Amino acid sequence: MTGYTRQKHVLIAVDCIIFGFDGNSMQQLLIRRSFEPAKGKWSLMGGFVQHDEDLPVAAARILKTLTGLEGVYLEQLGAFGRPDRDPKERTVSIAYFALIDINQYKLQLSNDYQAAWFDLQETPRLIFDHDEMVKQAKDRLRYKAAIHPILFELLPARFTIPQLQQLYEAVYETTFDKRNFSRKILSTGLLVKQKEKDKETSKKGAYYYKLDKRRYQEKFHSFLNFISDPGKLK
Repeated sequence: MTGYTRQKHVLIAVDCIIFGFDGNSMQQLLIRRSFEPAKGKWSLMGGFVQHDEDLPVAAARILKTLTGLEGVYLEQLGAFGRPDRDPKERTVSIAYFALIDINQYKLQLSNDYQAAWFDLQETPRLIFDHDEMVKQAKDRLRYKAAIHPILFELLPARFTIPQLQQLYEAVYETTFDKRNFSRKILSTGLLVKQKEKDKETSKKGAYYYKLDKRRYQEKFHSFLNFISDPGKLK
């Protein structure tokens, strides 16, 4: 079979936006670019799609190669194809974003490409159109977190309601009323209360909860309406 005539080739790349939560703030994982153009500057995790490779497979491979991470939540964000986005050659990039519990993957993280975590509010300027990718990923995350239990991917196996609230406040960059937030979250039926308490943050302590994995899978794509209007919960 012959190819399409009078068509120039276009490279297809994958770039991965990695979000993490360290218990206090939202973080983003970046690497130093190891080749020109823009060698030595901060970049998302990226690479080219192989001829016989599906996009999700390419994203998982690139993520593992550059950071050592595997088995993490990955979701396709969209395509970025401005003709001049890569000064070296015409390249279309398919962006993915990932959510991980930083502490769970701390030992798995590879240092081969100088991967480093940055507070999401203090990230350095990135190469090409990577800043626009991150902006769109943040907007997508906020939209999805308002109606789906997606943020639990960022938490350890056991967590408290205050820790969960701190995560939501970090994502939305706002403050929620404690009583309203607790009522809203517990009404989903996704949490299983534990007997133990976290007494490091207060004398009284806060009960630990675990995620009901069965209900989580069942309701992951359901419209749960976690946050109808973040501004009204201040």
